[in-house]
Amino acid sequence: MSMTTLSRRGLLAAFAATAVTAAPTASNAFGFLRGAGDIRRIKMYSGRTGESIDTIYWIEGEYVPEALKEINHFMRDWRTDQKVVIDPRTIDIAAASHRLMDTGEPYMMLSGYRSPATNAMLRARSRGVAKNSLHMKGMAADLRLKSRSVPQIYAAAAACHAGGVGRYMRSNFVHMDCGQVRTWNG
Repeated sequence: MSMTTLSRRGLLAAFAATAVTAAPTASNAFGFLRGAGDIRRIKMYSGRTGESIDTIYWIEGEYVPEALKEINHFMRDWRTDQKVVIDPRTIDIAAASHRLMDTGEPYMMLSGYRSPATNAMLRARSRGVAKNSLHMKGMAADLRLKSRSVPQIYAAAAACHAGGVGRYMRSNFVHMDCGQVRTWNG
């Protein structure tokens, strides 16, 4: 274990215990995504697996490899237990959106990575599943919050101007991805 890893872990523990930061406004949300030296945290749980994650994954201008590995495992395809490297930009968008909404509640993750087989099965059941979904590339997440409405989550994610944001009112979730900037209603 290197000194860099030790010092980063020590800093993570200290910041996790004491950090209090103001939520960015919509006008500086993109700056939050790009800013170096900040602390980025993601909190999610899965109703499918019963697992939860609450981790600081970015500190001092760098992603924390150990935290990204935890995120990759958490966001795996629970049907097949397959995992890929989740694009950290997707996590950045989710984290920035979460901070804009100023809530301590963790996201409920409905879908992270999807294997091609899972995506095909879901596509056969629903017209709202894309054939070449970014979920299959580890670049998307479908999320909800009990304390915020779909329009509120959608507005926060769209304010980041950093990827795709889909509003799914009937299914009560928001899709966030790190692909092209675009919005839609599902």
